Amino acid sequence: MYFWVAFVLYLLSFLSFTVYLGFKNKIVTTTAISAMVIGFIFHTIALGIRWVQAGHSPFSNMYEYMSSMAWMAVLLFLIFLWKYKKPIIGSFVSPVPVMLMAAASLMPKQISQQLMPALQSYWFQIHVSMAVLAEGAFAVAFGVSIMYLLRKKLGDKTNIKALPSLELLDDINYRAISIGYPLFTVGALFAGAIWAYNAWGNFWSWDPKETGALIIWLFYTVYLHARYQKGWRGSKAAWMSIIGFIMALASFFGNLVVGGMHAYV
Repeated sequence: MYFWVAFVLYLLSFLSFTVYLGFKNKIVTTTAISAMVIGFIFHTIALGIRWVQAGHSPFSNMYEYMSSMAWMAVLLFLIFLWKYKKPIIGSFVSPVPVMLMAAASLMPKQISQQLMPALQSYWFQIHVSMAVLAEGAFAVAFGVSIMYLLRKKLGDKTNIKALPSLELLDDINYRAISIGYPLFTVGALFAGAIWAYNAWGNFWSWDPKETGALIIWLFYTVYLHARYQKGWRGSKAAWMSIIGFIMALASFFGNLVVGGMHAYV
């Protein structure tokens, strides 16, 4: 029940933020932010209850993973909202948790109280929890990057002043990726390799999802290197952020097609 309440509130928030694009109204803003905050509270309760009922962290299947990714995206959005005081960012970030929650709702929701032996490891908990938090951060960067490209395309057209500056959007994109990158590095790669060694005796086996994680990590490494060394900002950085998150989604949903050792999540 708590999951569905959160989903409905996130949807209400998204619709309110969409209205806010055309009608910059205080009531609409308050509705959008309040729905997001209350939805986040219900979402946190839903994940907490599932954690208690299962006896382990809620990352053991695709339903839990996508729900947790949406939770991280909302958390990071609320932090950026508090820091930058730009509610209109929600017009492009709020669809992300809505889509993730919608996708999660289509997945099997049974609680696995007894995990398979390979998953009964604290390295698994570290691996998956940090990976899902990282991808939640990449999701926020994705939404902000779409907003950046739209803002640039519109230029000085009507109502464009309601949108944040290009510089601010570029900064938020960079900060979101800067949060996600170390989490992904430690969680998806290092903790994942240690977990794989403990579970199967190999640090790396070129499983499809392992390979996908490596490609994603290399891609975001190139993004950060290009930003620091080549001065890549603006549209280039936005497109890289969008492509990176699409790659992350492709790697995640690829489990449904190619299988492998990660087929359970």
